[in-house]
Amino acid sequence: MAAPMVVVMTTDAFIDDLPKVELHVHLVGSASVPTVLELARRYPGSGVPTTEEELRAFYTFKDFPAFARVYEKVNSLVREPEDVATLVLGLARDLAPQRGRYVELQVTPYAHHVMGIPMRAVTEALDLASRRSLEEYGVEMAYIFDIPGEHGEEAARVTLEHSLQEPPEALVGFGLAGIEQERPKYRDTFRDAFTAARNAGLRSLPHAGEMDGAEVIWESLEALGAERIAHGIRCLDDPKLVAVLRERQIPLDVCPTSNVYTGQIARIEDHPLPRLLEEGLFLTLNTDDPPMFATSLNEEYRVVARTFGLGVPELAQLARNGVQASSMAADRKSAVIAEIDALAARG
Repeated sequence: MAAPMVVVMTTDAFIDDLPKVELHVHLVGSASVPTVLELARRYPGSGVPTTEEELRAFYTFKDFPAFARVYEKVNSLVREPEDVATLVLGLARDLAPQRGRYVELQVTPYAHHVMGIPMRAVTEALDLASRRSLEEYGVEMAYIFDIPGEHGEEAARVTLEHSLQEPPEALVGFGLAGIEQERPKYRDTFRDAFTAARNAGLRSLPHAGEMDGAEVIWESLEALGAERIAHGIRCLDDPKLVAVLRERQIPLDVCPTSNVYTGQIARIEDHPLPRLLEEGLFLTLNTDDPPMFATSLNEEYRVVARTFGLGVPELAQLARNGVQASSMAADRKSAVIAEIDALAARG
């Protein structure tokens, strides 16, 4: 009698089938190329190209400030509440075939404020989009409201007011993004805003250690009460900080392709992800602004697998980490981790 044939799942097939969460992706940065072109043609004069070839060239950044300028121009295309909902639903549509189960979407209320969209209208659009994301695509959508740090006190005030006075139903976190080198000017303002947000039950989820050194991560931990760090790759500059992050198991939401596109890392091969893992740090894998960086959540898993030789056990653990670091309900976490474990057992 012939022995039963054993089918070995390829790494690509495993990634395709792997249930995933996305904890670090921005609303405007998630807009697909067709969506951005549609909006650019709807609102001529924005400075955003209206052809695909020109738009892809537009998405070439020599450094983070250049990326920030492009991001602001794309944000200027989001002028109506319907535009906000369109972007959320577009992300859910993109993630569904990638086995995306849950997202914590970074939303910048200040950006919509300066475009004249009322708080209540933004919140209603986010609430509608989160319901439809789950109903139509099976993707659970949660939100993080972040302060664009370089805009200082007014941005902190608007973000906090929106978070406390008109929060969407799925708001789970309070964040801080933008150019890290600008933060020291507003240290007290940001600390006070995060204290108020945490007192209201929101998780502290700032960006830190992407473009500046370990000190901005220390500041996030000590002054902002960070529970999770977006990026965090500069922690390796300070062995004491690495030890603290390892001991507390503070998740770092890493985005390898983003770091290359914004000039933080010269080549993907130079990314510190392998060393972060060797140090025993808690990593989750994310996209940041996928269409702007010509990537996707599946592609991020493929990139780290092919560049750093990660296999099924390591990829499955990154997926589990994302679930564990999320704000999903406990029963949902257990269900998604069970899916990951079952797939890993076959892989």
